[in-house]
Amino acid sequence: MPDNDAPLTLLYDDGALVAVAKPAGEPVIAARGEPPEACVQKRLERQLRRRVYVVHRIDRDASGVVVFALDAAAHRAASLAFEHREVDKRYLAFAAGALEPAAGRLDTPLHPARKGKTRPALPGEAGAQPSATSYATRRRFILDDRALSLVEARPETGRHHQIRVHLRAAGAPILFDPLYGRGLMPEALKQAPCSRLALHAERLELPAPDGSGRLAIEAPLAPDLVALSAWLEAHARAE
Repeated sequence: MPDNDAPLTLLYDDGALVAVAKPAGEPVIAARGEPPEACVQKRLERQLRRRVYVVHRIDRDASGVVVFALDAAAHRAASLAFEHREVDKRYLAFAAGALEPAAGRLDTPLHPARKGKTRPALPGEAGAQPSATSYATRRRFILDDRALSLVEARPETGRHHQIRVHLRAAGAPILFDPLYGRGLMPEALKQAPCSRLALHAERLELPAPDGSGRLAIEAPLAPDLVALSAWLEAHARAE
């Protein structure tokens, strides 16, 4: 679990927006039934000694770039950019399986499911949400005769658990995903130096709040995923 008293790594700060490298295992906003101060938002407010506004969120168990606003005007501008799909998002996911073709677009409509999950929608189902994720395979491995992949995913829409569900539906669930990957991991991965959802928000590009252009913010791969990558290089066969 993250140390809620440790300073967050600041990736960007221009006085209107601030971006941090969110650690895995900590929610962006307070989770139900947990202390209200145990979240990235409150931790950042303690660190900066000022209020911050939540612009967007990523999954609790994921790591990577998260942007906050420092005033109401910047919050409105950034929120509208997300709402109008003017934000480009790039994630890295370690997945069990190999996507064919190696690059493409997943556009299975999604539907809310029980217990806060999401599932592929049935053909013609009411309430189906159009969804699209572009992807490119960066690396492929074979471990105990099982294919593993390092996938770059670019969600074009922002559905709940979108990347996780799209990759699962395509036959390549994200490693160590407790909701969508149970029972699908190679046995050999029990020795890997990582056991959390292997998903990282690597890059975020959005309009600058003052209209001066676009901002591109990147978060280095989290240390546990760096260790996982090195472990795969050492124990698996690259394709």
